[in-house]
Parts: sequence; C-alpha cells; structure tokens
Amino acid sequence: MRQLVVFLLAIVVCITATDAVDSRAVYTIDSQKSKIEIQVAREGFLKAFGHDHLVSATQFSGEIQVNQAKLEESSVTLNVDAKSLEVIDPGESEKDRKEVQNTMLGEQVLDVARYSQIQFASSSIRVVSGKKDLYQLQAEGTLVLHGTKKPVTVPVRLQIGEDNTLAAYAEVSLLQTDFGITPIKVAGGTVRVKDKLKLTFHILAGKASPESAK
Repeated sequence: MRQLVVFLLAIVVCITATDAVDSRAVYTIDSQKSKIEIQVAREGFLKAFGHDHLVSATQFSGEIQVNQAKLEESSVTLNVDAKSLEVIDPGESEKDRKEVQNTMLGEQVLDVARYSQIQFASSSIRVVSGKKDLYQLQAEGTLVLHGTKKPVTVPVRLQIGEDNTLAAYAEVSLLQTDFGITPIKVAGGTVRVKDKLKLTFHILAGKASPESAK
C-alpha cells in the first residue's frame, strides 16, 4: 500500500512539473522587425546652434520568457552590439552624421573598443495591470553600459499574440553620468548634450520551438 501511495505521488509531481514547463513560453527577439532608439537632446546658451541626435541600434539579440499562468516568473534578456549604434539624425549632412557617430563610438563617450556590449537582464517582473493578452509591467534588472552595472526599472507594455508572436514597447530615461560617461560639450560648453538620454524599445519576438528553447 505504501509503495502505491509513493507511486501515485510521483505521478502527481511529474504532472505538476510538466504543467509548469508547458506554461513557460520562450520568445526570440526579431532584430529585423524590432527597433531600439536613443534620443539625445541638446542644451546650453547656444543650443539653437546645436542639434538633437537620434541613434539606432542595428545589431541586437535577446530572449523573453513568458509564464502566462504567473507573469511574475517571466524574464527578459537583451544584448546590443555597441559598435552597431548608428546616428540617423534626419536633415543632417552625411559628414555631420559621421562626425557625431565617430565621437559617440570613440573614447570620449561609449569607447566601444573597450566596452563592446550593452546588456540588460531582468531580475524581477511586476504586473501593474492586465486584461486578456495585454499587460502593463515593470521589469527590474541590471543594465551594463560603458562597463558599468546599474539597477534600472523599465515600464513595459506587453501584448501576446495568437500567432506565436509577442510585441513589447518600453521607454526609459537614463543619466550618462550614472554610467561614467561625460556628456559632450562644444564651443566652451555653450552647446552641450543633456545628461539625460531617452531609450525606446519596439520589440517583436517569435515563439521558439520546444527543441530550441531547451
């Protein structure tokens, strides 16, 4: 009788474990259909003679694991190739864009020769609100930028599609000085970029197959 009870308990444990695994879906970020942008604004006495900058990441990857039964157990990881950041300032000449990009990637700012990766990994997810397949979340985690690790909280709007896709939108502001970056100044400081940057993420991800998710 005791052996029968143990056997039945083992079956229950196996079924429970299987259900837990099945409730977790892994989505791979599609970098071709996603967009990551950084907005850099200017300030200073002669800011009218400077330019705001728009920067786009062209090479990045990541994974979103979603547990719809318990969203708090979901997670996200993102890795951006810092060398792939591209200045796309509309209306600027190619010469000016190239000059800004060289400065951005060089030792004065990102120093991508030393710090080639920008990474984010969540440590916890909080559900703010949600209905059906649309959720407002707070993703807390660690951002690695310019060789510096800092905790950040990112508000995320998440929509889970019925076609094995996931869409997420996030916007967060950061201070360059928090990551050891000194904002660029020109003309004796009368024109400079603001310390605060705004990052926006338009993410589209597809569900990975069970084999690739292992």
